[in-house]
Amino acid sequence: MPKIVRFHETGGPEVLKLEEEALQEPGPDEVRIKVEALGLNRAEVMFHYGQYMPIQSFPSRIGYEAAGVVDAVGGNVKDIKVGDRVSTVPAFDVGVHGVYGESATVPARAVAAYPGNLEATEGAAIWMQYLTAWGGLVRIADIKAGDPVIITAASSSVGLAAIQICNAVGAIPIATTRTSAKKQDLLALGAAHVIATEEEDLAEQVMAITGGQGAALAFDPVAGPMLETLAGAVRPGGMIIVYGSLHQGPTNLPILPLAMKGITVRPYVLFQFTMDPEALAAGRKFVFEGLESGKLKPVIDRVFTLDQIVEAHRHMESNTQLGKIVVKV
Repeated sequence: MPKIVRFHETGGPEVLKLEEEALQEPGPDEVRIKVEALGLNRAEVMFHYGQYMPIQSFPSRIGYEAAGVVDAVGGNVKDIKVGDRVSTVPAFDVGVHGVYGESATVPARAVAAYPGNLEATEGAAIWMQYLTAWGGLVRIADIKAGDPVIITAASSSVGLAAIQICNAVGAIPIATTRTSAKKQDLLALGAAHVIATEEEDLAEQVMAITGGQGAALAFDPVAGPMLETLAGAVRPGGMIIVYGSLHQGPTNLPILPLAMKGITVRPYVLFQFTMDPEALAAGRKFVFEGLESGKLKPVIDRVFTLDQIVEAHRHMESNTQLGKIVVKV
């Protein structure tokens, strides 16, 4: 029987249990994947703590991203066949279809081929990060060549994906990180500028970089007090896209600074696009072509094994990673 990861109660990484489960047959509109690698995401950390979305029942599955080979397909599935090399797109109930384990069964609409120039460990590090960044930067903000873009929490997998997408379209990625420890790494990974927010004034630095104009866009998963800081760094008529709430405390809307500059604040979650077939197709095309050309390239922080899933999640909670944490199955 394949080994899978489940949790029977909410809590820290220690609630994640490696258990055996009988091999599941896919439903009519599902496919089953023999998993080769998993990608970890901040949403999954929040999920096992009970902070992300309602948990339908215990024990609960977990995990959005896996890469592997299709080994069974449902009766209604026509465009995917046994033997296809695929990875999963976050477009399903993570508690029901979670992919942590040696085998995963997911809706057929939630799998995608990935370019042959990538290993499975890279294939498991694609869709959450690149589609999240694409949805905000391209689909919503429609960034253009020359646009200065502030990317907060830039050493995360989504932050690095945002840097690459900015470079792919000719925008200017201004990365932020709390201290100078990751500054050179971020510059080496494509950031045009890096601001250490605990050591430098973000708004002052952005104004200096942009000749006093401010950034066209801020792409932020932090929220909280960061929102007011970003309002001081974005140009009149610009936009702040908030795609997370890592601060976890309340986020007060700084009405006066936003109104005086006519700044749009746009909350955003990836599922706005992954559940929309037309938008998802556009995003998948953009990402696939970027990966195939080499303009986009997953940055892997560290690779664990499946029996190290608890350690992998502890590493994510340490916030010391640079890029995607991957588990090889």
